[in-house]
Amino acid sequence: MTASESVTADGRARVGQQRRAKTRAAIIAAAFDKFGDEDGLFVSIEEIVEAAGVTRATFYNHFAGMVELREGLTHEATHDFLKAVTEALNRVPDARQRAAAGIRFYLRRARRDPRWGWSMLNMSVSGQMFGSETYRRAQGTVARGIKEGVFPVPSSEVGRDILLGSTLAALSSVLRADPPEDFPEAIAGFALCGLGVGREDAYRFAHMPLPPIRTEI
Repeated sequence: MTASESVTADGRARVGQQRRAKTRAAIIAAAFDKFGDEDGLFVSIEEIVEAAGVTRATFYNHFAGMVELREGLTHEATHDFLKAVTEALNRVPDARQRAAAGIRFYLRRARRDPRWGWSMLNMSVSGQMFGSETYRRAQGTVARGIKEGVFPVPSSEVGRDILLGSTLAALSSVLRADPPEDFPEAIAGFALCGLGVGREDAYRFAHMPLPPIRTEI
């Protein structure tokens, strides 16, 4: 292969990569739009490919199925937000405050951005709650609390499910009803009680000022 042929081949490869990335982004955007509807729980591949303007075969060139698509979409929808929340919580010294603040950040985001909230709710019902990154992060928060001696729960898995289960149920209430402004604090406080924190301490940690976050929620 000559130098000019190599340059041409490299150019074609870059164009192909760009086209593939654009198609994947279109599928992700269509899926977010569909899952972001109140009735988006039972979205089908057919609905997504039609909205994205691609064929079913093209869909399967990018995703093995709905499970993989949901995980990819959850990553796209939560990664930057989770990163910003994690950076903020890393400045908080106590696991109880970190757990409470995490719940409040997610519920307040859902209140401000209902389509994001519906997508989280609909995807979590049929997959890992809030996606694998948040799932692991929540378990890590509980594990640190157990190590610090402030979460007397039998395992990080139990604590993770208390945190994420409470948040997911509360997220549904935020979207479907009009709970009071301090609803996220109430949920965070009683979630801490579920993790074994005393009621007075739970209330105090749930009402502490939220650490600054670089991503608007």
